[in-house]
Amino acid sequence: MDWVNADIVVAVFSSLLGLAATAATIWYRPRAPRKRIGYRVQMDTPIGSDNRDGQDRTNVRLGLFDELADMSDATLVLLRVENDGAESIRNSDYTSPDPDHGLTVTFSGRTVRGVAVTQPDAQHLMEHFTPDGSAGLQHAGNRIQLPRVPLNPDQHYKLLVLLTGGPVGAAVTVTGGLQDGVVVPNRSMSVDEKPPLFSRPARYLTAALTSVVILLAGFVVVREELPPPIGCASGELTVIGSTAFAAVAEELAEEYESDCPGSRITVDAHGSDNGIRDLDDGKGSPAPALVAVSDGRKPDGYPKLVEERVAVSVFAVVVNEYVPVKDLTTEQLRRIYRGEITNWNEVGGPDLDIRLVSRDANSGTRDTFRRQVLAGRGEPAFSSRDCLRKDDPSARVIRCELNSTAQVLRTVARVRGAIGYSELRATSGREGLHTVRLNGAAPSVQSLAEGGGPGAYPFTEVEYAYTRGRPAAGSIRASFLNYMIRGAGQDIMTAHGHLPCYHPEGMELCTRR
Repeated sequence: MDWVNADIVVAVFSSLLGLAATAATIWYRPRAPRKRIGYRVQMDTPIGSDNRDGQDRTNVRLGLFDELADMSDATLVLLRVENDGAESIRNSDYTSPDPDHGLTVTFSGRTVRGVAVTQPDAQHLMEHFTPDGSAGLQHAGNRIQLPRVPLNPDQHYKLLVLLTGGPVGAAVTVTGGLQDGVVVPNRSMSVDEKPPLFSRPARYLTAALTSVVILLAGFVVVREELPPPIGCASGELTVIGSTAFAAVAEELAEEYESDCPGSRITVDAHGSDNGIRDLDDGKGSPAPALVAVSDGRKPDGYPKLVEERVAVSVFAVVVNEYVPVKDLTTEQLRRIYRGEITNWNEVGGPDLDIRLVSRDANSGTRDTFRRQVLAGRGEPAFSSRDCLRKDDPSARVIRCELNSTAQVLRTVARVRGAIGYSELRATSGREGLHTVRLNGAAPSVQSLAEGGGPGAYPFTEVEYAYTRGRPAAGSIRASFLNYMIRGAGQDIMTAHGHLPCYHPEGMELCTRR
């Protein structure tokens, strides 16, 4: 069928789209609920002295919040909450199980430092916001609990909120329920706006038909390849640093290159500390296109490096399959790594010498193990090159050092009596070894997402991405970081067993470390 070509397909598709838009407009009837609370952010502005965007600012302190400290990254948000439905909202209309509060305001990535009610539509509304124990207006962390405020149609109140810890423009959401009603972002007009010339259905129809015309014109006249997605950048970039994060970085690189033609991403993972040093040693102007990933925050002494939190990673202690020990206390593990316990039969295992398979000194995983599990104490001295026999006869325990996560896992699986540590997902499907619970807690991303707490698995850490100086807008460094941290990279990190910092569950864990 020679008459079937791309022009015909696009023309037919465009015609059907135009007919569908017209039919939808004729069918459309407003079905808005009669009870409705709307909200909108009327102001979101920086008021601190944080100079992360290169602009000079003066540190402003409001009299209402003089007692608060560390306001360098402070932001001020004005939030309007109103009844823009057709019926009054009573205290009993709120469906929250909390008898004193009806709505919750959440500021993603920021911490509420102070809040005041301003410009209420009716003065009697103020009495509902007086703090009195468990009732009234309350805030903690990144949330504000709002009381059950009765509102007549068109009545409103405003919240002036002082925040720290996050950027201007981060998401602000109001959640809660109404009996036979909804709580939604407010799209109604403010008092100083003019009514639109056309109704909403007419605007939608015009936009749809205009899109059809543009599509046809673009196909017939331009006939060019579609541009890459917004936010892509071309050029070359190298990702260095953590070997524990290498599998994620490699898949990220592959997906970014696929989504952004003209880009080339190379992954050269050779240890967190090596990556930090290589990044800091970068020469030339501008700085080389490098991004370093580190298990945990960089050491002191690298003032030119700018950090971004990426994800929370779970690590695991692993032992050779001939050691049936499934659970160790942190105290037993510390004694093993102090050389005080040298045979597995001292902790309920077989009569086998313990062999410590460790990472080299440049490893972020090793440093995380030292800080989170060994309480800051270092490991015994290097005493073996092959992990099988002592090169130093005076050493109390056999300990070898390897320069990658993969080498550690292969060696633990090969050497009887061996014990080591690794990023959790890398242990999946490995034969010849198994993970060990610590204090009865198993290494688990699920338990991490549930918030941890007393008795939680201790061997976890935040992954950081570093650049030498803040990346220029539109550069491949800025584009790749955004792709990894806030874009499609979140799904890739989740699939690899990491908890992204920009996921709701990961944000609190990342910011409190």
